[in-house]
Amino acid sequence: MNFNPKRKASNAIMLVSAFVIVSLILWNTNSFFKKFKEEERLKMEIWATAQLELIQSSVDQELGNLTLRVMGNNTSTPMILVNEEGSIKTHNIPEEKAQDSTYLQKKVEQFRRENEPIQIIQDGELLETLYYGNSEVLNKLKYYPLALLLIIFLFGTVIFFFFKTNKASEQNKLWAGMAKETAHQIGTPLTSLLGWNELLKSENINSEITQEIGKDILRLQTITERFSKIGSTPNLVEHDIVSETKKAYEYLKRRSSKLIHFSFSSNIEKLPVLLNPPLFNWSIENLVKNGIDAMKGKGNIGIEIEQKGQYVHILVSDTGHGIPKSDYQNIFNPGVTSKKRGWGLGLSLVKRIVEEYHKGKIKVLSSNKEGTIMQISLKANN
Repeated sequence: MNFNPKRKASNAIMLVSAFVIVSLILWNTNSFFKKFKEEERLKMEIWATAQLELIQSSVDQELGNLTLRVMGNNTSTPMILVNEEGSIKTHNIPEEKAQDSTYLQKKVEQFRRENEPIQIIQDGELLETLYYGNSEVLNKLKYYPLALLLIIFLFGTVIFFFFKTNKASEQNKLWAGMAKETAHQIGTPLTSLLGWNELLKSENINSEITQEIGKDILRLQTITERFSKIGSTPNLVEHDIVSETKKAYEYLKRRSSKLIHFSFSSNIEKLPVLLNPPLFNWSIENLVKNGIDAMKGKGNIGIEIEQKGQYVHILVSDTGHGIPKSDYQNIFNPGVTSKKRGWGLGLSLVKRIVEEYHKGKIKVLSSNKEGTIMQISLKANN
């Protein structure tokens, strides 16, 4: 679904432009590197020629002085000069390392890979071979594209997460708006139902019928309140965690199949916790319904409350098929579901209600082929 085609087009244009700019920079850098390398090659060939002239400098002393100036100008490119007898001379290599024959042999091999050696020949006879490496400037220039790509990659990562967060924020606003609109639309027929129920009471109809209708109307009011709170910060008030959990338990027990066996236990009678009851009960209901679905409508559902230190743990267990350990975290992501029907939003909502609104924690405590135990942990208010 495309909510903002103009923004999508502008993002695509920015991406293509960035790719073109990066490509031009890399191409230009590569061209400059090759040109600089060719110039260094030419400089080394001139140096090799000067070396040959130096050997012959006894014939022309003035030429020899000029040759020395040419040779002295090279202060950046490391060189190793090897004559036909195997004697080695070095230039622009630290003196302490120039005494290490093993180091020099490794350098010769390195220079051979970096640049083709230059042979100094006189009258068809090989006098010396010049091995040279890349200058410090050329080495830095060689790694410049890699540094540039790293910077671009980091910059692209930041941009990606920015757009991803921005998109998620837009989607959250959309879902919150739909939820609030749903709550608003339910409100009108709900008001009429309240009126019709009062009319039925005045007609001396069986009170059990009107009571059950009243319970369902109250349930619709609770659902409306839940949807109206999505996208806004709920108000947390001190409530007894045991009684609130038991309310959700009793409601689900009355309206579930007889094939589902419910159990409730608590090692505390009463404990105050900062809660938003409609949202907290929604979390319990979602966990129980997920358990019922996992059991395919037949099995045992257990709710247990226990206090450990400053925290109270609500454990919801089922005897379903279990959850693979690799999915312990994934199941709380939106859209993740094992059902053929469903949007995979239930556990995502539970996580948001528990962790964002109530500052608690929810996790899969344990799971195997015999069932699953989900744990909600909230801080006690005592």
